[in-house]
Amino acid sequence: MSTADAAGASTVAASSAPVATTGGEPGPLVAARELTRTFGSGRVAVRALRGVSFTIAPGELVALRGRSGSGKTTLLNIVGGLDRPSSGTISVDGHELTAMREAERLNLRRSTVAFVFQSFGLLPTLSAAENVGVPLRILGMDPYRREERVALMLDVVGLAGHAAQRPNELSGGQQQRVAIARALAASPRLLIADEPTGQLDAENGRHIMRLLRTVVRSEGTTALVATHDSTLMDIADRVLDLHDGVIVEQ
Repeated sequence: MSTADAAGASTVAASSAPVATTGGEPGPLVAARELTRTFGSGRVAVRALRGVSFTIAPGELVALRGRSGSGKTTLLNIVGGLDRPSSGTISVDGHELTAMREAERLNLRRSTVAFVFQSFGLLPTLSAAENVGVPLRILGMDPYRREERVALMLDVVGLAGHAAQRPNELSGGQQQRVAIARALAASPRLLIADEPTGQLDAENGRHIMRLLRTVVRSEGTTALVATHDSTLMDIADRVLDLHDGVIVEQ
């Protein structure tokens, strides 16, 4: 995932309720079936995913664990609609991404999905408050409502007193908090985080993981987080282990 993708994909808005099953219970927010992804062809082909299947229920925080090269980022890109699988199907909030045109997938990313990256992806010339407000400006939210929402999200992540500071005036942990507030500002249905503590020390990493748990609960968001951080393994609802492109344990 690139920072450029992050800027567009984090332009999120509230979405419709999850699709209900025939029994009236909400269906899974994410449903992957036999996903494969191959890069290249012939003898040099790399099989990044090899028949991955799983579901994530609304409101779950799921950790995706696997060493470098196991296919985590490839899987996150497919779930977030940034890439297409070579075969298999993936649906998010009742929409099958594999059947969508690119413009439709872009709209789904803007309306349903938000991303958090280990590189933060903040705009350096904007203050913390202005960074959090970017997706709300793009959505055309009323300025008064936007300011209220930005203030609330900065308060939720513990940065109410740092609204006017620019990224270079904040610590790494504080910058990641701003990135989380920005990602959740427009109430996405699904939060995807790719190694969100990768650039942080152990203490800040623990704080960010606990913050993710708290914010996901308070905002009613579903989250899929790729991480090596053992802290999240302890607080996640479920852990998916990805090994050489295959989920080997849930």
